[in-house]
Amino acid sequence: MLRTTLLAAANRPRLRRWLEAAPGGRAVVARFVAGPDAAAVVRVAEELAGDRLRVTIDHLGEDITDPSHAARTVEEYVRLIDLFRGANLAERPDVSIKLSALGQALPTEGDEVAYRNAVEVCRAAERVGATVTLDMEDHTTTDSTLAILGRLRVDFPSVGVAVQARLRRTEADCVRLAGTGSRVRLCKGAYAEPPEVAFQQRTEVNQSFRRCMEILFGGPGYPMIASHDPAVIGSAQELVERHGRAAGDHEFQMLYGVRPAEQRRLAAGGHTVRVYLPYGADSTAYFLRRLAERPANVAFFLRALTGRR
Repeated sequence: MLRTTLLAAANRPRLRRWLEAAPGGRAVVARFVAGPDAAAVVRVAEELAGDRLRVTIDHLGEDITDPSHAARTVEEYVRLIDLFRGANLAERPDVSIKLSALGQALPTEGDEVAYRNAVEVCRAAERVGATVTLDMEDHTTTDSTLAILGRLRVDFPSVGVAVQARLRRTEADCVRLAGTGSRVRLCKGAYAEPPEVAFQQRTEVNQSFRRCMEILFGGPGYPMIASHDPAVIGSAQELVERHGRAAGDHEFQMLYGVRPAEQRRLAAGGHTVRVYLPYGADSTAYFLRRLAERPANVAFFLRALTGRR
């Protein structure tokens, strides 16, 4: 119930404005968002590099229905990627893009507009030696996202994609995606989905996550395990050993502001760890979705709103 309520709040502008105006609300959100602009997020990425942490940077925003707005999002990503040239970042920086922010949600030719815009981002990333990963959104966009992924990989084979263990289809998607060189980010999923297409119980989601990890680690691709769950991380490390994986052929991913000590511990132990680093003005909706993923963070949030620690 709490998860559903938080996800509903993320889509209601009035509730988001209330949160932003609440005492301490903006400061709490800032714990999970790197800043308002590209320069700010690159500075945070440089700080993380000091702990051997790689980054994937996400410019917040989605469900764009104005072609000019989608074009401005592309311009923002190109500006961000250009800043990588002079920055002291950890190896192989990545950018995460939501195709609905690039035009996928347009009423006509959305897929084609999103594909062309994604090509521009991929070209910019290729020029500086960075990579691109497609974020996965709600289940209605999955087929479109994977189709665009296939087109992009013709010219940009390193493009990665996120898949969500919450969806019933994801195990089969992992089988198709786990090819040589394929970068696949496995996460639990942060969207409220109907039971026809998604597991509703936490145990079911965890079991699906484990099955998907087995497929990805057993294939020749590059698994990216996006989880803060100690049990999941432990299972992933067991699979690394079982399949004889090397340190450079998979990675762990965690959100900025969530379990930072664990991020540093894994990196210090020789694991490749990448921090999902969001920035931009649309930070409150993002924050509410993160709370929905991990309701235990609600207690932290309420203490901050009331001035307690």
